[in-house]
Amino acid sequence: MDETAIGADLRRGPFRPGDKVQLTDPRGRLNTIVLKPGDQFHTHRGWIEHDDLIGAPPACVVASTSGVEHQAMRPSYEDFVLSMPRGAAVVYPKDSALITTLGDVFPGARVVEAGVGSGALTLALLRAVGDTGSVHSFERREEFATIAAGNIADFFGQEHPAWQCTVGDLVEELPAAVEAGSVDRVVLDMLAPWECVEAAATALTAGGMLVCYVATASQLSRTAEAVRASGLFAEPRALESMVRDWHLEGLAVRPEHRMIGHTGFLLFARRMAPEAAPLERTRRPQGTEPTEADRSAWFDPEVTEHAIGQRTATPKKLRRLIRQTGTRARIEAEQAGESPEPAGGDEE
Repeated sequence: MDETAIGADLRRGPFRPGDKVQLTDPRGRLNTIVLKPGDQFHTHRGWIEHDDLIGAPPACVVASTSGVEHQAMRPSYEDFVLSMPRGAAVVYPKDSALITTLGDVFPGARVVEAGVGSGALTLALLRAVGDTGSVHSFERREEFATIAAGNIADFFGQEHPAWQCTVGDLVEELPAAVEAGSVDRVVLDMLAPWECVEAAATALTAGGMLVCYVATASQLSRTAEAVRASGLFAEPRALESMVRDWHLEGLAVRPEHRMIGHTGFLLFARRMAPEAAPLERTRRPQGTEPTEADRSAWFDPEVTEHAIGQRTATPKKLRRLIRQTGTRARIEAEQAGESPEPAGGDEE
């Protein structure tokens, strides 16, 4: 199968039922809609018929009933991720870009991902490995796995043949799921990646890369110390990215007042060959060694979503999000005269 086959047709040609369309009004306000025959998109200044967009070319201009013009575009990867249903915090596109590039995720790569969340990073990994590679995701919460599956199907227009998801704990499930030394990249987006360092090292091939995404400095420190203590990886590298747009209007060219600042830290480490020991980097001696009290304050507290400031979606919201995903498949089934499968549980 051609590496660009999955989802490529959805990026070309006229708008179809089930497509997501990003509408931009003259003031720059964005709205993302899912096209369904007979539906309408209402604004405070008239409405737009979905039928006026279905069959129209992308990047066209459509007017509401009151004459207000809107620019219609297919969402980019960034637009899709930031507007898709999500029950967990997503990996921002700026971080996904670094994970796939600095993590050297190549076409045909075999990737293991832990912490699928809502599927934002999974989308980037699947596009990077292509149809000839594989992404095997592990997620503890079945609701998150279901939401991610719906978002992936909406983005690519079908289930991606390179993706597989296992509901369960990475440390417990990984040894049975993949052969030792057969994985090119392991990406950990989870609360305690240091607990999975040994399992990731066993799965990785020599020269393979471990990539960890964490929210706080204490998580970063604990992960780096675990990677070094394992003796299985070369010296880790850590970084973060910040993106600032610029305001462009005539001669008023200046940075925007708002920017995407800290979202998370990234840690990269290369797997050493089984018989090779990593080189110890020479460092200047510290003035004082940390006390046991210092270490306990840094390493002993339990890391929870609440402790690091992440919000957890309620079960009711998760059920609603599950119903919102997979809309493309349901609309296509309705158009074909088939009975669409239910998308989730009942509303409370």
